[in-house]
Amino acid sequence: MATHYQEYDVIVIGAGHAGCEAALASSRIGCSTLILTMNLDTIGAMSCNPAIGGLAKGQLVKEIDVLGGEMGKAIDWAGIQFRRLNTSKGPAVRSSRAQADKQKYMLYMKKVLENQSNLDLKQGMAEKILVKNNTVWGVETKIGEKIKGKMIVVSPGTFLRGLIHIGFNHFPGGRMGEAAAGGLTNSLKNMGFKIGRFKTGTCPRLDKRSINFSKLKIQYGDDPPFPFSFSTKRITQKQIPCYMTYTNPQVHQIIRNSLDRSPLYSGIIKATGVRYCPSIEDKIVKFYDKERHQIFLEPEGINTIEVYPNGLATSLPIDVQVEIVHAIEGLEKAKILRPGYGIEHDYVYPTQLKPSLETKGVENLFLAGQINGTTGYEEAAAQGLIAGINATRKIKGREPIIIDRSQGYIGVLIDDLVTKGTNEPYRMFTSRAEYRLVLREDNADLRLTEIGHKIGLVNGRKNKKILKKKEVINKELGRIRKTRVSPTEEINKKIKSWGSSIIERTVSVEELLKRPEVSYYKLMELTKYFDNKITSEVAFQVEIETKYQGYIKRQLKEIEKFRKIEEIKIPPNLEFSSVPGLSREVKEKLSAFNPVSLGQASRISGITPAAISILRVYLKSRKMKRKP
Repeated sequence: MATHYQEYDVIVIGAGHAGCEAALASSRIGCSTLILTMNLDTIGAMSCNPAIGGLAKGQLVKEIDVLGGEMGKAIDWAGIQFRRLNTSKGPAVRSSRAQADKQKYMLYMKKVLENQSNLDLKQGMAEKILVKNNTVWGVETKIGEKIKGKMIVVSPGTFLRGLIHIGFNHFPGGRMGEAAAGGLTNSLKNMGFKIGRFKTGTCPRLDKRSINFSKLKIQYGDDPPFPFSFSTKRITQKQIPCYMTYTNPQVHQIIRNSLDRSPLYSGIIKATGVRYCPSIEDKIVKFYDKERHQIFLEPEGINTIEVYPNGLATSLPIDVQVEIVHAIEGLEKAKILRPGYGIEHDYVYPTQLKPSLETKGVENLFLAGQINGTTGYEEAAAQGLIAGINATRKIKGREPIIIDRSQGYIGVLIDDLVTKGTNEPYRMFTSRAEYRLVLREDNADLRLTEIGHKIGLVNGRKNKKILKKKEVINKELGRIRKTRVSPTEEINKKIKSWGSSIIERTVSVEELLKRPEVSYYKLMELTKYFDNKITSEVAFQVEIETKYQGYIKRQLKEIEKFRKIEEIKIPPNLEFSSVPGLSREVKEKLSAFNPVSLGQASRISGITPAAISILRVYLKSRKMKRKP
């Protein structure tokens, strides 16, 4: 007989990066939460590369952190090499990345979940989502247990009908050595969801004892390492280097000769793969003119011999993998501990979701992570956090938290998914964010901490600290604008030593700081004009705000226009077919998407500016008619 456990406010299916953030968010806000996972030993597992962050992904991790999530703190605890990317470029595209000790990361996340109040952990495979009157009420496991839940967050990673490919060998699996989840796909199909299929892959793992590191280029991290979490004071654990090598014409020829044995090129794998993180065979075919491709040898931890050759993802047969590895400089005698493989998995077309990540078709059901068509730990964690937050807000009868495109990369990610959908695994890039100069990694705390406090995931002390930081920044910006510097011999001598031209008239400190070669800390040498109590964080913000003042002002004006149209809400019960002047195609698209605002409607593919103007006038006339 099936068992009915206690009723939970929120049940989270899956304990990957999305599931962990969803469960922690809902339990910390005060809702009784269950996280249901196939294996309690793989909580927070890194299925692919042993790293957190990267271009645009670093921004996501910072935003997760200031909203009250855990990923930033976890990587600060488990990171073994930290690097800030694009430091030679403008602040809009700078991002942080860190290599992780995979085992340490998992153990950290498991400990956090196990010690979280309001949160229960349970090992079991979710087989069916239980629905009555188009509203979820629980989950049934593969062994017949029925667990009641008011809200369900589904975050199964690559486990939905996961199929692993190594050459012509293929078998079910959500990750190497772990079973696939087949029942959930059927359950979602039975609820009417449109299901698609994507493909991703991973690299072979190498034995570091068999690698000739003397032939390789060494790559050190930043010294000192720069933390992800705004609450981490400094990184204290041991840091280790990575190494670089390259493919070569011999490697490329081996791959070309083996394409007839590739499941990707023989037609066995039919799902769409990740364009921006292709397999090595994909790179050789699509970039046939390149003589070499970079391979980063990344250690998987301090106390393990496993090395991850980033850039060598493949689903070719194991004998070909061995041949490829041995043809690479420094890897001539390298031993493969685990083979690389490709994996196909199901996903739900994300346009079937509301911006809150609740499904449109079924009440109280939320989806997060790769089930929504994304790839990457950071994208998954961001969705999990928002899904967990909004599940709890629905229980409490509150409006969902929607981070819009002008507020954060999380907003860009979710809006892209639910408004535009995706025909390939979605990966975040800085180029996707229209307002990236304002949505910098360094100012995530200034942008989003107050929202985290409003949600209930950031305490009052932290929020007051950020409000004070904002106040100090604004005060300092005002001070340097008003403070004047006269062209004395002493001043000009100092300015000349900075490699800048002397001043011939009285100028403001702000004018000096706008010069590319002048930094805030150089200006502090003019002791007469500066207060040494200004922190490095404040100094950095003042410098960025001053040097990019014109660009920032322009983006803020664009954001103002964006918000005006975003604030025009569309009633959920609006019959688009009754709006005069809209074409049949536009009416059908709007009815299918059911956008929540005029802004979201404007971003739906095929909706013209003329259609938006008609809809704006119609909404305004309806509003006026309602007035007494």
